[in-house]
Amino acid sequence: MAEAADIQPSTFGDDEAELLAGLRAGDNAAYEHLVRTYSPRLMAVAKRFLRDEQDAADALQDAFINAFRNLDKFNEQARLSTWLHRIVVNASLTKLRKAGRRSEVSIDGLLPAFTADGHLASSNPAWGITPDEIAQDRERKSWVREQIERLPDDYRDIILLRDIEEMDTAETADLLGISTGAVKTRLHRARQALKALLEEALSTHAGNHGGASQSGTTSDATSLGGGEN
Repeated sequence: MAEAADIQPSTFGDDEAELLAGLRAGDNAAYEHLVRTYSPRLMAVAKRFLRDEQDAADALQDAFINAFRNLDKFNEQARLSTWLHRIVVNASLTKLRKAGRRSEVSIDGLLPAFTADGHLASSNPAWGITPDEIAQDRERKSWVREQIERLPDDYRDIILLRDIEEMDTAETADLLGISTGAVKTRLHRARQALKALLEEALSTHAGNHGGASQSGTTSDATSLGGGEN
């Protein structure tokens, strides 16, 4: 969020109702205040979805245009900031889906396989790399994001919304237009697939660097999100 000193004096202050009235009246000062006040935090949201700075800026611009065009649809029982957040998330997902992407993997081959008696057909190695180490290591953070990008759109979007943007199940369901049950099922499958991709990437990395410890446990994919909400 921009510091107060960075924002020009305004008659709107923190009064969202007054700001909204100004926007609907076509007040240029209201538009300027909205952009100055909300751009920093909304840009941060867009950058969590879009790794390219210019793509994030374009998504933010699209979001503001959509917001200005749909002011009449804003439900005044909600906060303006919440409404804008949803619009920029939608704009970012739209931009992401339109972008030319690298090879997408099939999720079916990444999910656990079971024998006729219900046991896992194979077990994956446990890696001696903790989630905290991944969070502190830029290279490993890049691996995680690269593997997320390899997931099919529906599964990638669920990971981004639930585990990166930390939206709850109900918010995610509403935004995507699916049931909460579908969100939970899709998220579970997405995390399993992402875990398999991460283990593959870590295995490759270990092989390229003379081996790595396989003692201890880690669940890089499932640790992204925490509990269900």
